[in-house]
Amino acid sequence: MRCRFAMTAFAIFMTAVSLRAQPPQAPWRGAGAQPCVGSDGGSYQCPPAPRVVAVRAGRLFDSNAGRMLTRQVLLLLGERITAVGPEGQVKIPVGAQVIDLTQATVLPGLIDAHTHMFNTRGPKMTTERAMLIAVQNAQADLRAGFTAARDMTSHGNGYGDVEIRDAINEGRIDGPRFQVSTLGIVWGAAPATSPQNPLTSTVVRSVDEARAAVREQIGHGADWIKLYPAGNYSFTATGDVQYQVTYPMPVLQALIDETHRLGHKAGCHVYGGEGQKNAIIAGCDTIEHGFGLDQEQVDMMVARKLYYDPTIVRYIEPSMDDTDNRNTGGKYRIIPVFEKAVSMAIATRGLKVMMGSGVDGSTYPHGTQALDFASLVQRGMSPARAIQSGTTINAEVLGWQDQLGSIDAGKYADLIAVSGDPLADITELQRVRFVMKGGKVVKNELAPH
Repeated sequence: MRCRFAMTAFAIFMTAVSLRAQPPQAPWRGAGAQPCVGSDGGSYQCPPAPRVVAVRAGRLFDSNAGRMLTRQVLLLLGERITAVGPEGQVKIPVGAQVIDLTQATVLPGLIDAHTHMFNTRGPKMTTERAMLIAVQNAQADLRAGFTAARDMTSHGNGYGDVEIRDAINEGRIDGPRFQVSTLGIVWGAAPATSPQNPLTSTVVRSVDEARAAVREQIGHGADWIKLYPAGNYSFTATGDVQYQVTYPMPVLQALIDETHRLGHKAGCHVYGGEGQKNAIIAGCDTIEHGFGLDQEQVDMMVARKLYYDPTIVRYIEPSMDDTDNRNTGGKYRIIPVFEKAVSMAIATRGLKVMMGSGVDGSTYPHGTQALDFASLVQRGMSPARAIQSGTTINAEVLGWQDQLGSIDAGKYADLIAVSGDPLADITELQRVRFVMKGGKVVKNELAPH
């Protein structure tokens, strides 16, 4: 990796700060130094002026090339990287703060492409408590090294994910950089018999309602539209897997077309069968889970340049076997079907496989989702490719490839570090010791005592 400099980094930093924090126009008449003003009009302490920081990396993972470099130096100004290169080529300015990670491996901040910051909302859950739990979940993910994430529905908490995303962006709370999908949209085959709960998934029953639901959710701040083209699975008496089809194809196509017309993307929760094939044909941007993927469908995904997000660990948990045991008397299991599909997909040339955990605060605790990297490796991925799934590929899916996913000049200073070499032992990512997001150190267990 050659030394790279971004001459406009300071200008980028100052523009970002000015967009989120504007000092009052009138002279400050309150306590202390003049503050900054948030989107709600309230004042808060302004962030400190940017300073130059140098990071010495003993090893550095180049996620663009999928290779490990040694003895690298990074220069940061504010929240951006300004230079990266070998220590003999990048000069550390006098007075710069130096972070010594020479005994560690530095990687770009990880990206989880399938999270649920909110736990599933029960009947006794208050909005206030749900928000506090969601913030705790988001912060656990950040401390585990996930500096960015895609949140795939608020689990019955309305547009609460928009509020948390915006609060993080404004610097009011710590958390990953989020793209959110708010409520999700489901099919209602039968006529409505009661008013719809505004906090849960939007129910549609026609093409017009489908398009209107997409517009409404994007109007409320959704970055993604979450769809459910294939419902649950069941086994026949002979052990064949059947998958429920939900939306009629014209409705699914309208949902995806309207999403794309408005410049957004759709993620499709599918387990298999005709509904899954419909999602691929209709052009859903990411295919989530895919228990029953076959080679024909995967080849169609490659041809249409769609992405696959397996969420492996979430669907090979013991709780999956518990359900199958209850439903089949112990005769049949979905886990082997799913594992075969994932291995086949990983082995298919040209398919871009994402790292998405499905972490949900129920059977998969927040902060532990680096388990999915090891699961990808166990099913045929190289460690380098697995890390790329959670960095460069996910950044591409989110449309943030110019900002995140690799350690390059001009990108956000989102960095993590582990003690060992994750190319030799991918489980090192389960023991992240250092986390920096936007130039701010969130966690440092490598600092000398």
